[in-house]
Amino acid sequence: MNRSIVLKNRPKGRPRQTDFLFVSEEKPVLQAGEMILKTKYVSVDPYLRGRMNDAKSYVAPFELDKAISSGVIAQVTESNLAEFSMGDYVYGMLEWKEYQSSRGIGLHKVDGDKAPLSAYLGVLGMTGLTAYLGLSEIGRPKSGETVVVSGAAGAVGSVAGQIAKIMGCRVVGIAGTDEKCEMLTSDLGFDAAINYKTTGNIRKAIATACPQGVDVYFDNVGGDISDAVLVKINQFARIVVCGAISVYNLTSLPQSLSVQPFLVRNSALMQGFIVNDYAAKFPEAMQILTKWLEEGKLNYAETIVEGFDQIPQAFIDLFDGKNKGKMVVKIAGTQ
Repeated sequence: MNRSIVLKNRPKGRPRQTDFLFVSEEKPVLQAGEMILKTKYVSVDPYLRGRMNDAKSYVAPFELDKAISSGVIAQVTESNLAEFSMGDYVYGMLEWKEYQSSRGIGLHKVDGDKAPLSAYLGVLGMTGLTAYLGLSEIGRPKSGETVVVSGAAGAVGSVAGQIAKIMGCRVVGIAGTDEKCEMLTSDLGFDAAINYKTTGNIRKAIATACPQGVDVYFDNVGGDISDAVLVKINQFARIVVCGAISVYNLTSLPQSLSVQPFLVRNSALMQGFIVNDYAAKFPEAMQILTKWLEEGKLNYAETIVEGFDQIPQAFIDLFDGKNKGKMVVKIAGTQ
């Protein structure tokens, strides 16, 4: 039999195990113009929480009682497609199923000899593209500027901070444990890190770490942390709004500072984005990220959880900050 994971309920607040349902079905049978894929690695990401709501967004919500989908690395086990052969590894948006059929649309081959397969869900996947394009297209950091990254020990933040360092900036990361802060400064090259959970005064901590103010803020969390950064932005600062994980599970509208006075008095830019806004730049960005990785300029952190049945819990754990770097689920039997 073949297992899939469907959305049983639309979560109220923080997702729970009971919002997901494991369903057994027949394994797909190869048809003309198709290939059969076996799931190897599954990406779980905070943005999936928004797709679980029945609300207008930049992408359609998940349907109840239908399989959830996200970034997946899969292996071709059978193929009737000329461009894909048995044994090939592919990446794309695929369903949370152990096996599935595909016509190959939107799938790309990946090479496990050039980088670990899981990296194509992280630093060499949408995570890396999001970090690079958010910074280069909106943040536009200049050498010598100060860049602050919230959610800095997460998938996108850990890459964004390193890219800012490559671009010659002073980089300050904000994370939720001393262990994560140590990783940022010791392993990833950040100049300073702030544990927002233990610092007595987040505004003071930001001011101390950023004596020249903040020129670029790469925002992954929203909420109180982002309010505190706003107070320290410089003239012509750029605020890159990538995510807002701190408010995704709220059941009422959050109460925050009014951003307009800070933006007006500093002639600052604040822009949200979706990485697909810059799809035309993906090939160029991938070349740059791959080169930096090969040259040792980029490191990446991963939290790998094993087992298909652990996918829902791995997703839930994102909201407790249990990941360092990219959260990936490795399916049993995967090398």
